[in-house]
Amino acid sequence: MSKVLITSALPYVNGVPHLGHIVGCLLPSDVYARFNRMLGNEVLYICGTDEHGTPSEVGAAKEGLEVSAYCDKYHALHRETYRAFNLSFDYFGRTSSPQNEELVNHIFSKIDENGYIEEKSIKQIFSIDDDRFLPDRYVTGTCPHCGYDKARGDQCENCTKVLEPTDLINPRSTISGSTNLEVRETKHLFLKLPMVEQRLAEWIKTKEPFWPDVAYSIAQKWLKEGLQPRCITRDLKWGFKVNKPGFEDKVFYVWFDAPIGYMGITKQWADEQPENRNWKDWWLGAKDVRYVEFMGKDNVPFHSISFPATLLATGEDWTFVDYLKGMSYLTFEGGKFSKSEKRGIFAGDAVQEFPADYWRYWLMSNAPESSDSSFSFDLFASVINKDLNGVLGNFVSRVLKMTSSKIGDTVPAGGELTALENDLFANLQTRINDYLKYMNEMEFRKALNELRAIWVEGNNYITVAEPWTVIKTDPLRAAAILRICMNLIRIFAALSAPVMPETSEAMLQRFGLKTSDLPGLKDFDVAREMTALQPGQPFTVGDPLFERITPERIEELKQKYGSTTC
Repeated sequence: MSKVLITSALPYVNGVPHLGHIVGCLLPSDVYARFNRMLGNEVLYICGTDEHGTPSEVGAAKEGLEVSAYCDKYHALHRETYRAFNLSFDYFGRTSSPQNEELVNHIFSKIDENGYIEEKSIKQIFSIDDDRFLPDRYVTGTCPHCGYDKARGDQCENCTKVLEPTDLINPRSTISGSTNLEVRETKHLFLKLPMVEQRLAEWIKTKEPFWPDVAYSIAQKWLKEGLQPRCITRDLKWGFKVNKPGFEDKVFYVWFDAPIGYMGITKQWADEQPENRNWKDWWLGAKDVRYVEFMGKDNVPFHSISFPATLLATGEDWTFVDYLKGMSYLTFEGGKFSKSEKRGIFAGDAVQEFPADYWRYWLMSNAPESSDSSFSFDLFASVINKDLNGVLGNFVSRVLKMTSSKIGDTVPAGGELTALENDLFANLQTRINDYLKYMNEMEFRKALNELRAIWVEGNNYITVAEPWTVIKTDPLRAAAILRICMNLIRIFAALSAPVMPETSEAMLQRFGLKTSDLPGLKDFDVAREMTALQPGQPFTVGDPLFERITPERIEELKQKYGSTTC
């Protein structure tokens, strides 16, 4: 058994998560965590809300709340949304926790002691009308690199370039919209990235054969351009106070404390049962841990450059990421999701329209791995109707209904197996081996293609075997065919469990089984699993697993969520 540490990018607490957020990091990390548990690995799956920085201050001001109360409100919203999507975090915490503050102060003190911190007076935008400095996200303007006119003062989400507020063209205050701005000097602390650049480059080079191109190419692009000292403090009130004389009025930059939040959240998790858990077993001197990160491509620079550089500068034996799964973007019919413009379906609304497994399956089937993907209700309905309702759901219904009506409500005995079953077992074993390979390599679209092909193998088998015809002349042979089909349902439940946990459970319930009765996925043997459901095992037909999405319902959803194709 291996120890696998899995983290998902920490969602900003102020954001209402949409489908792009779900598939960009959260859902793939959950599928991978569930898959590894079924391999028998010891998994720690960590996430939480990113609560510091200007987004929280701006959001709280708009709603007339104290920042802490604002974060409490939206942390609860995130937690509930992810629970509805069946994301199986071992712990969902917060970057504002005392545990994270302790670790942020420790790490800063170490890199300061080691000579990686320097003081600089910098020019920063000051708003006359707002009577305050405007750090990072308090400033919006035009990106000097790509011309995007809604770039933020910390990063352009269009071209992913990391920015300073003073880089922006035609800047304006995010708070008031005022352009009555001037540049003033203020003193801040910087991490000397050039001092760790060579070691960082050597470390990233070791990831070339493994990291997906989305992650590796972004990291190499940064290194090629040359690293510059990075400001790690801000003129804000909300955040961790800087533990250095002369800087007590500053807080740490959110992108300094947020990645450390992975360790802080793990410490939160461990502190709940200190007699059984030690967070350092995963993060400090942990030689037996494989660490996998999931995030959108806009977050890759911070996790491939800034965060590893910070850990290197401590001189301590921290756990570094082994595999960084960078994802591209999911768009809404080629455009952006926008809550303010009522365009696109957001995660909380999605699970009110259809069960979570509908969305989980579609999103993983269309995961934006190597390039952006686009969501539309037409595509969504087509996949649900064809794959889930037409292939998987139809197979389960026809097998159980036929057996119940023709033979009875227990798994039938039947006669000997034939060459037809041997071919089925061989084809399935090949397909399943490929599915497990792709899941292990986090090539999710390929894995989902194989999963669908596995369901198709079952449909092809029953179509060729024709138990409805055979039963007229050879009841024992028909019984054997249907027993094989029932064991296929159990196999489908096992293989579908990482992606569609509720559907997997529903299939098992038809045989009086629970999720704990599922076979492990390591060394999965088709021939062995085909004997798991023995003759005499009771079953129920149950309701259909899925509902067909009608054209009328599609049009209703388009109107409701601002589809441009209406």
